[in-house]
Amino acid sequence: MKGWYKYFFVAVLFVVTVNCQSVKTTETEEARPNIIYVLADDLGYGDISIYYPEGKISTPNLDALGAAGMIFTDAHTSSAVCTPTRYGIITGRYNWRSPLKSSVLTGNSKALIPQKRTTVASLLKKEGYETAFIGKWHLGWDWALKDPTVESGEGWDPGDFDNIDFSKKVGNSPNTLGFTYSYGHCGSLDMAPYVYVENGMPTMVPDSVTVSKTKYGWWRKGPTARDFDFDDVTPNFFRKSFGYIKEKAKGKSPFFLYLALPSPHTPILPTEEWQGKSDLLPYGDFMMMIDAYMGQLTAVIKEAGIEENTIVIFTSDNGCSPAAGIDEMMAKGHNPTGIYRGHKADIFEGGHRVPFMVKWPSKIKPDSQSDKTICTTDLMATCAEIVGVDLKDSEGEDSFSMLPLFNNPTSPDYKREATVHHSINGSFAIRKDNWKMIFCPGSGGWSAPKPNSEGIGDLPKFQLYDLSKDPQEKNNVYGQFHDVESALTRLMVSYIENGRSNPGEKQKNDPDGYGSKEWKQLEVFYN
Repeated sequence: MKGWYKYFFVAVLFVVTVNCQSVKTTETEEARPNIIYVLADDLGYGDISIYYPEGKISTPNLDALGAAGMIFTDAHTSSAVCTPTRYGIITGRYNWRSPLKSSVLTGNSKALIPQKRTTVASLLKKEGYETAFIGKWHLGWDWALKDPTVESGEGWDPGDFDNIDFSKKVGNSPNTLGFTYSYGHCGSLDMAPYVYVENGMPTMVPDSVTVSKTKYGWWRKGPTARDFDFDDVTPNFFRKSFGYIKEKAKGKSPFFLYLALPSPHTPILPTEEWQGKSDLLPYGDFMMMIDAYMGQLTAVIKEAGIEENTIVIFTSDNGCSPAAGIDEMMAKGHNPTGIYRGHKADIFEGGHRVPFMVKWPSKIKPDSQSDKTICTTDLMATCAEIVGVDLKDSEGEDSFSMLPLFNNPTSPDYKREATVHHSINGSFAIRKDNWKMIFCPGSGGWSAPKPNSEGIGDLPKFQLYDLSKDPQEKNNVYGQFHDVESALTRLMVSYIENGRSNPGEKQKNDPDGYGSKEWKQLEVFYN
């Protein structure tokens, strides 16, 4: 009899243990948050009133989003232009380690990210997430060709698309990089071809060629599909996202949605409802429209019953573009770059310092603010820590988890040592603590002093700024702090040579490809 009781209690203990483990696993899976990453296009630091109250654009919904969670005051994109920043967000790796050493891709460019590289989407997909991309891709994919032996143009001229077979599936689409659903267009909204692609398949074969040359609403001439309404592209992407959120909220799996807006980038196309609302230029109206749609997105999440454990991140891919009419808006009292120098394309702060807000009601206290220097490459490591995955040495080489900051805005457990900035022509800067060292004499971009402009050779070859005293980068103190300059240069060289800026085994940077001339600028560090 005693033996019978012994086996009985062992069996009960086994069942209880298994059930407890099952409950624990289920609770862990249920605790994994949904993640919605909204990336605006060419939106400046001064365009959201919670960041720059002196601005003239009304953004009540974005202000409310920031107030409901945490705003980061010292957030940076990995580049001052579109494609490179998007590469960094998706891969957790600086763009200049890829073949893209400068500039951006076009709507006809080949895929930049190889299938073997881990992305945020592929990492989360392995962990049971539903993953979706909706919006502007701008990382290249491989259009099907009528004649594979014919070399296509780069994508700046209408004739460059004549060899594309729009009736066939594209290769190396977002679906091959971990997205279970994808819908969007290839380049910027001013870059042909103007065709939606859903899960790798064009939704319609273009049957016309369009072009616009209005001052703010222009786009390049190129093939256009009938279902591609320029004025409706941004609203369309929001509607698609609303539908996706509602659908996935009913399921058992968490989801990751990467909503990459094509706005307020050119063509600047506020819908009729918003035209003239800002009393600025169309850019201000466009910003107000985006703000209204973000309010709707917040409402959809709440109505779906998933608000408490859904992370919503809103940021921009770089600073405001001069094509928006920065000088004209400044004359009306609004500066899209806030207090900062420069704008899109520049190595100066206005090129890459952006709004970055995170709402996660179950984890982040309302009205939180962090002044830590973060980078858009940090999404990869953050997601990895959220799902409890250790990144391999070849994954997210420039990514640091922001998760500690969500609980403590000044947490020492956020391990980013320094941040590398990059301009459109491939110029570099490195930021550590309050010091920022720029390895070129001018802007590296579109504001004065421009690369190769008259008189630029008379300037100091490098720039050094103490941003705690000189956030507007007016007083170049290069040559006055040799220890700082030497330390920052050595750190920059180590990041290049090690193929990474976070701890791990040394990695290789990709060989020269696009912009190899600018890549050679790195030789300056060894002289």
